[in-house]
Amino acid sequence: MSLLTVENVTHGFGARQILEDASFRLLKGEHIGLIGANGEGKSTFLNIITGKIMPDQGKITWSRHVKVGYLDQHSVLKKGMTIREVLRTAFDDMYNLEQNMLKIYEDMAIADDNKINDMMEEAGEIQQILETGGFYQLDSKIEEVAGGLGLGDIGLDKDVSDLSGGQRTKVLLVKLLLENPSILILDEPTNYLDHQHIIWLTRYLTEYENAFILVSHDMEFLNSVVNVIYNLDGGNLTRYTGDYENFKRMYEIQKEQELKAYQRQQAEIEKLEDFIARNKARVATRGMANSRQKKLDKMEILNKPTEKIKPEFNFLMARTPSRFIVEAKDLVIGYDSPLTKPVSFTIERGEKIAIVGTNGLGKTTLLKTILGKIPPISGDVTLGDYLFPGYFEQESGRDSEVTALDTFWAEFPSMENREVRLCLSKCGLNNDHITSQMRVLSGGENAKVRLSIVMNRQHNWLILDEPTNHLDIEAKEELKRALTEYPGTVLLVSHDPSFYQDFVTRVLNVEDWTTKIV
Repeated sequence: MSLLTVENVTHGFGARQILEDASFRLLKGEHIGLIGANGEGKSTFLNIITGKIMPDQGKITWSRHVKVGYLDQHSVLKKGMTIREVLRTAFDDMYNLEQNMLKIYEDMAIADDNKINDMMEEAGEIQQILETGGFYQLDSKIEEVAGGLGLGDIGLDKDVSDLSGGQRTKVLLVKLLLENPSILILDEPTNYLDHQHIIWLTRYLTEYENAFILVSHDMEFLNSVVNVIYNLDGGNLTRYTGDYENFKRMYEIQKEQELKAYQRQQAEIEKLEDFIARNKARVATRGMANSRQKKLDKMEILNKPTEKIKPEFNFLMARTPSRFIVEAKDLVIGYDSPLTKPVSFTIERGEKIAIVGTNGLGKTTLLKTILGKIPPISGDVTLGDYLFPGYFEQESGRDSEVTALDTFWAEFPSMENREVRLCLSKCGLNNDHITSQMRVLSGGENAKVRLSIVMNRQHNWLILDEPTNHLDIEAKEELKRALTEYPGTVLLVSHDPSFYQDFVTRVLNVEDWTTKIV
């Protein structure tokens, strides 16, 4: 049974074509992974099927009576509500039923005798619906799912306006899972989840009985939860049965076959054109030449398989700094109140350190305190000599109306236009990306622009706050290679052990310092 059918959808932004005659279907119980390089249009496709964007052409058909739950990259929460109050809105229908039932009981006190039986029967039906739906165990269900994704550590009575971006995303994800829709649509759900919470979500989605569509660049996560892959490539959607590893094998075979078919056809065309050129002027062979010309005219010309621009990341090294990069003594970080106990540590030249821990405990705050962007609550941070730090800030500049080209150029005004374009193209960005405003770029394209700025300055110390969020799989692998080969010092915040565990020399867990209960 098809829950969703997408037929011949075409859509673009200006001269940029995102989807071209794309078709898609979602069957009952399917766990679909929607993949593609940064900027291919995955989020646009999700916005089209959920009705947020009208396609230029094509037809979207949902099955009747389906309940769709959608978590996108830019979901927001209303201020002034606690986490628990937000999560309870997942069951608004049931709470409304309860209010209707209580109203019936109130009205029974003044109702005519001939209406009492009907009212009792209606109240009884509502009571049965509530009991069957587990209404009277909702609070325990809320706490179970919230605990699985770490909200219990934060406290369900905390105001959502006091949460970090990652914590707000967790709240929205938990609310969506509690709603238990018949179709779940998740756009990069692991971006703000810690490793243990990704494990919990993996188990949840593996056992999920309903259908879902998942956009993710986390290969390990994808492999664990999906049974169908749709690859968005050059505006076309192609379906593959199986996990991501199976898709990779099939995709390589398909690309090889397409290239061989193109090469065979080009050889045939060359042979036909040569025969025609040599024989069309001779009366004796003109008929054969015309016959081959007709064959050539009827031939459906294959396009040469296009190769995606592969990102090339390299960090420039500045002069050698002093032995100690950072020396922290009895450091307490925070804003209005302390986030940590007093902690002392040193970072030596050449170390590559991953900072890990549950969201909301101060990983980003620690980076900003070390860099002197915010003052510590108490204690001291001493930086070494001859430091040239390169800072990649998480989710920076997402709403900028400046183009990628001008964003980069403002940092390197002495460069020529050609040089700027070359630097950006090395990060896997094409002309359409380069001339687009930063706010309309995908999260991964935006990150590549900001990484390119860091890469084109000489640094001896890289401070990277969740650099892999939104990056596609190829870009993540290239960034990993570049950081592995980088001779300088690296201080990295990441929730992805598979990304950092092969090259870091040490892991700092902020959960060992926090004043909160985790």
